[in-house]
Amino acid sequence: MKDKPFQKDQIFLREALRLARKGIGWTNPNPLVGAVIVKDGHIIASGYHQKVGFPHAEIEAFNNAKTSVKDTTLYVNLEPCVHYGRTPPCVDVIIKSGVKRIVCSTLDPNPKVHGQGLVKLQKAGIEVNVGILESQSRRVNEAFFTFHEKKRPFIAVKFAASLDGKIATRTSDSKWITHEKARQFSRSLRSQYQAVLVGINTILYDNPHLGARIKGRKDPLRIILDASLKIPLKAKALRDSNVIIATSSTADKEKKKKLEEKGVTIISFNNHTTPLEELLTALKKYEIVSILVEGGGKTIGNFVDKKLVDKVYAFHAPILIGGEDAISAVRGEGAKTIKDAVKLYRITFKRFGDTMLTVGYRE
Repeated sequence: MKDKPFQKDQIFLREALRLARKGIGWTNPNPLVGAVIVKDGHIIASGYHQKVGFPHAEIEAFNNAKTSVKDTTLYVNLEPCVHYGRTPPCVDVIIKSGVKRIVCSTLDPNPKVHGQGLVKLQKAGIEVNVGILESQSRRVNEAFFTFHEKKRPFIAVKFAASLDGKIATRTSDSKWITHEKARQFSRSLRSQYQAVLVGINTILYDNPHLGARIKGRKDPLRIILDASLKIPLKAKALRDSNVIIATSSTADKEKKKKLEEKGVTIISFNNHTTPLEELLTALKKYEIVSILVEGGGKTIGNFVDKKLVDKVYAFHAPILIGGEDAISAVRGEGAKTIKDAVKLYRITFKRFGDTMLTVGYRE
């Protein structure tokens, strides 16, 4: 049976995690962090990292405190930073504050911080406890951990298909396969990721907006794979400069110039198709920590073939489209054997009218 202090630590860390989630979509490439200051068993102040460039959660909590924080306990879901980035180190402020104890869920995976923040706090005489609710904390910041541990963005793929796995008919008709509530939720997912990625065929056939289109939610960066630069200059995805296009070094130079004049970032590769590993390496330099791959089937299939998938959102509607020429949700080469197939774990289900959403993680 866990002792009462441990149970109380969990309660306050759960509150820190709840606060951290309020920053979803706004803190990239920074992590989601919440902080709670406790004195005599009661919360006297709290805060969270609201937006990149804004004060970190610990500083927000201190700023919100109406009384002295001396001899208090600070609860935070991620190790306080010890380096100068967009803001000064939080550790120095914590030491000066007079906080007596710090409880944090997990170390920061960023090598500039990893373990160093807690060591500095301990050397300053502050009691440090780490590891409580660690798995929950990693899950909240799954993209941030993947970015620093795997040295690439966290990749989620999303598709809406019939029961037989088709995302469009043989005539490319796809509107609409799933329930309206499912489509609304699908759009809201975009605000949870730093970038949305599609292949050029999705742009040419559907001309999607690729934004969250929800008040108070941030629109993601749009990444378009377009080796031949077929994208129309009036495509909805080009409504502003928040766009990266991956193309070939041999693509039309005049078209590249026109796109760059619109503020679009062009990344060129010496290939007729986009090399995904090289693309992800390039995107890491732009500090892109998470990407939602929306399609089409060929693009999703390429990510699956390369095993560059961390999470899957699969919407299925109770219809059968059929036909050899209908478009499959996941194309590419595919698995040679069942053993080679990408297996998902930690499965959850959610229903939207007659549409079922399956969410799972690759092992």
